[in-house]
Amino acid sequence: MGESADIRRQLDHPIIDADGHFVEVLPLLHDHVVSFLESWGGAALRDRYLKSGFGPTDTATVLMDRTAEGVRRDWRAMPSWWGWQCRNTVDRATCHLPRLLYERLDEMGIDYMLAYPSSTLAYLDVWDPELAQGLARAANTAFAHEFAPFADRITPGGIIPMHTPEIAIAELEYAVNELGIKAVLIAGYARRSIGRVAEEAPRLSRLAYRLDQFGLDSPYDYDPFWQRCIDLGVAPVSHSAMQYHRVERSVSNYVANHIGGLSSCHHGLVKSLFLGGVTARFPKLRFGMLEGGVAFACSLYNDLLAHWEKRNANAIGDLDPDILDVEGLMRYFEKYGDENAVSHLDMLRTFYSRPSARPEQLDEFAAAQISTPEELRDRFVPNFYFGCEADDRMIAWAFNEKVNPLGARLRPIFGSDVSHWDVPDFTEPVEEAFELVEDGVITEADFRELVFVNPARLHYGMNPRFFEGTTVERQVAGAAGELLA
Repeated sequence: MGESADIRRQLDHPIIDADGHFVEVLPLLHDHVVSFLESWGGAALRDRYLKSGFGPTDTATVLMDRTAEGVRRDWRAMPSWWGWQCRNTVDRATCHLPRLLYERLDEMGIDYMLAYPSSTLAYLDVWDPELAQGLARAANTAFAHEFAPFADRITPGGIIPMHTPEIAIAELEYAVNELGIKAVLIAGYARRSIGRVAEEAPRLSRLAYRLDQFGLDSPYDYDPFWQRCIDLGVAPVSHSAMQYHRVERSVSNYVANHIGGLSSCHHGLVKSLFLGGVTARFPKLRFGMLEGGVAFACSLYNDLLAHWEKRNANAIGDLDPDILDVEGLMRYFEKYGDENAVSHLDMLRTFYSRPSARPEQLDEFAAAQISTPEELRDRFVPNFYFGCEADDRMIAWAFNEKVNPLGARLRPIFGSDVSHWDVPDFTEPVEEAFELVEDGVITEADFRELVFVNPARLHYGMNPRFFEGTTVERQVAGAAGELLA
């Protein structure tokens, strides 16, 4: 046992890993997916998949079909390459084998893990809605079976495509009711064709598209899906990234694409959900934004509040061009303007007197139902949880009540991110996270909130039975009052 295990033994609370990962064994997964698609959607769907050339992400071979000329022609982002540990064989095996992961949790200092997939996250970005639905169902069936023997310490996250509310609801209900999955990972966006492009250049629709993030400006009403999440006691979490969709994406440098890739997607998703009024209509709903850190959320919270203060339903009236005292303005021009301005007063008077355009909705916070700064805080802070890796010193910002407006403590959650390239040793994340306490970056109380209270809050707040039958059931029950706050 190493230092992470020693740290855990010294604590009086458990450590819940809100974002661990496993890596699918691709040859075995392929056989399962092909068989499942045929049984679920028939030979036509199976063949559509096989002919599509699409598959789960294989970071070892993902570059093989790339040429410098080809990727520059359609500006295809450099993807994640060499993503899994190869020198450390036991860690590589732990990526793939649930039984070995289960056996090593004590060594890692982790009491309970929510384990999300890796390669099959690509299934959430498939254009074909029916194929995406079949692939998600196939993957979730495999995950539920593989992790069932280890349910007291690990729960796998099922993947939920979000192409339409109906598809999302169908896969949510199947995952929860049929497979017994209790944690789900939703797509952070759905790609939509742009009308003019589809009409005038349909062949370019897959190159020129927009991203729908289910709140603002969505062509669909996702409220029935959010309600089903509440009904089924499931917190929707997202792990999507913008690294392949950003205008400034690089065709040659994955690091450039990866930095900020997740946080930029979460920034858009949280903003869309909040301004779209989802947390106002569903105050009990808790969302998780994984692996993007919390710094962007602190900034977004501050920006939302600052914009509301200047552009709320009352304040916006001060900016109405129709209330401008044009004659008063002209007197200032006449007194303080230069020769050019004074010689053109009649023209300027006409310009400033012109009719103004008015939007259909003056109050852009109307859907969020905000009337006070405190209401804005209370429709943001309790509803959003932000996954942070162990070395993220910006976690301190989330807990800084002096810096965050209205004394807010945002809700970061510890995610080890084990199995991915940025964790070179499975046994280090807990040790690395606790260094934030040892270095005085956060307090022990903050650490408890990071690794126990907030991860438990996210899921217990949606489903008080989430941790029943697990090794942390007693500690979670003992903190029930705190977890519902």
